[in-house]
Amino acid sequence: MNLLGLKSLVTVAVGASALLSTAAQCPDYTSFSQKPQGSPSSGPLALPFMRPDPACRTFNSTAVEKVIVDMKARLKDPDLARLFENTFPNTLDTTVKYFNKTENLAFIITGDITAQWLRDTANQFAHYHTLLSTDKDLATLVKAVINNEARYVSQYPYCGAFQPPPESGLAPSHNDWADGVIVNPPVNNQTVFECKYEIDSLCGFLKLSRSYYQATKDTSFLNDNWYAAVDQIFRVIREQSQSTFDENFNFVSYYNWTGGNGALSPAVPNAGNGEPKLYTGLVGTHHRPSDDLSTFAFLVPANAMLSVELSHLADVLDSAKQAQNISQQARKYSSTIKKAIWDTTLVDNVFAYETNGFGGRYVMDDANVPSLLSLPYLGFLDKSHPAYVKTRKVLLSRNNPYYAAGKNFSGIGGPHVDAWHPWPMSQISAIFGTDNNQEILKSLYLVANNTHGLGLIHESISIYDAGYTRPWFAWANSYFAEMLLDLAQRKPHLIFKDGKPYVPGQ
Repeated sequence: MNLLGLKSLVTVAVGASALLSTAAQCPDYTSFSQKPQGSPSSGPLALPFMRPDPACRTFNSTAVEKVIVDMKARLKDPDLARLFENTFPNTLDTTVKYFNKTENLAFIITGDITAQWLRDTANQFAHYHTLLSTDKDLATLVKAVINNEARYVSQYPYCGAFQPPPESGLAPSHNDWADGVIVNPPVNNQTVFECKYEIDSLCGFLKLSRSYYQATKDTSFLNDNWYAAVDQIFRVIREQSQSTFDENFNFVSYYNWTGGNGALSPAVPNAGNGEPKLYTGLVGTHHRPSDDLSTFAFLVPANAMLSVELSHLADVLDSAKQAQNISQQARKYSSTIKKAIWDTTLVDNVFAYETNGFGGRYVMDDANVPSLLSLPYLGFLDKSHPAYVKTRKVLLSRNNPYYAAGKNFSGIGGPHVDAWHPWPMSQISAIFGTDNNQEILKSLYLVANNTHGLGLIHESISIYDAGYTRPWFAWANSYFAEMLLDLAQRKPHLIFKDGKPYVPGQ
């Protein structure tokens, strides 16, 4: 895959809080993030300052800078303060590859890969939502991201990663992993970077849309592009909830992806259609949020997220007094999916990660969100629900095939890397899923103590040695900062000097 550095300068429409990066000497952040920079923090970890020079940042926000100042003043651990200082602005510092206010378009990369993932982008901006009502330029950027994604989804609803918009003048990247992969319906690789169908990618688009509205109450994003995208999401829901065979054993296929030929996911069985499924009310998916192939089609945490976001979609439309028919359909889909999760995926009060409608169930979890461990974070259930408590116990143990523990790090990983590389993201999800102070602190410092002296959150960490993957992973950085802001409200006494709650923008 082609890697992007900040020496390839961002194109932006300049506003009060957005700066055009013009410095010719800006470093390649892929290389920058692999070596300690700046002066170390005063804590025992002595973590480096890993932000680019202000002139090299791809978007500057005064509201974001104020939150950093506020949190640094409150956090009692200087190493956590440095981690927040590095991670909270990382999306804006490094990933806004293109932004044009007039065109209402923005292109956001995931970090060291030159493509925009719907899922990653939603998560990269999740921790800024409380600032959108006060930072108009940041809100304008997010609206431009939504509009660009609406164009993608309306044209290719089964795809999750995309090339720059043509208006940007940026050249499309070549994805080596997609070479030789056949996708139906066919896609244009000048627009699509990778067409793995992951239902959570569509959830990410809905999440970004509703969080923007919740913060701003601005309805101008509800344009023709956006409604066309929602129409295509409903199409995918209808198509992928169907059984593999109809009543006459006609094979039903709306999307297939062959894999193989060096692609990260292996060749897909049944001519690229995956394992058969039987209607339950859940929506099938071919790939997980890790971009790995699903074992069974009904990915439970992705369906949980879909149910939640469809309900939010209806709330947005009702509040905006628009498209009552779409709102009603969204609530119907949400209710059907939620009921199917509770009726068909629980055994002995433990959720399956995947099911197929025939009785097959895979009890495991993957670090990538949506995951079973992240169900409270997604808003699907309360962290005290007995089914979650019992499932969580299974997931954080040897009973989860992708849980691994070593001397210095432990957590949940997945097949995207390998079984002995758990992801820090899983420990962040674990924090969102508990109110136990000891559990929170244990998970928090497992992450903080394992940045390999770089002060950024990695993709995965080996349980055997000092190995890790992806030094620059904007989603993981954003998720960590979002978690600290959650603790700032929910458990301020654990992390703050004065123990008083803090909410950005308030």
